[in-house]
Amino acid sequence: MQEKILIVDDNYEIILFIKPALEAEGFFVEYATSGISAMEKIKDDLSLILLDVMLPEFNGFDICRRKRESIPCPIIFLTARGLEEERIKGFLVGGDDYIVKPFSLKELVLRIKAHIRRYNNGITEKKKIHWSLQI
Repeated sequence: MQEKILIVDDNYEIILFIKPALEAEGFFVEYATSGISAMEKIKDDLSLILLDVMLPEFNGFDICRRKRESIPCPIIFLTARGLEEERIKGFLVGGDDYIVKPFSLKELVLRIKAHIRRYNNGITEKKKIHWSLQI
């Protein structure tokens, strides 16, 4: 099954920078450019969400807080806002990582792969535990 990533950023140039690199790695990539479209596209079939903080309608912190309980996949904040209190807030609202722009595309891809690998290993472990309890 192809891993599905949602990029949420109001800067279309950032999407155009990231999307081809992720597709070249075999990921299926969708994107949203506003808080409202992000809320509509965040579903439980996602493998990872790249989430900007500064968005029209809802900011990334609000989106993460609202969706975190129903969406277990990793959420990586990818934003120009790099103050310590903002990074801390990103983790407190449920983010799994926080990357400040500008960023290295190679590092971003490697972080995405690492988060998805850990997330998938966790799902596999839960399935094993669930399966072993049914015996």
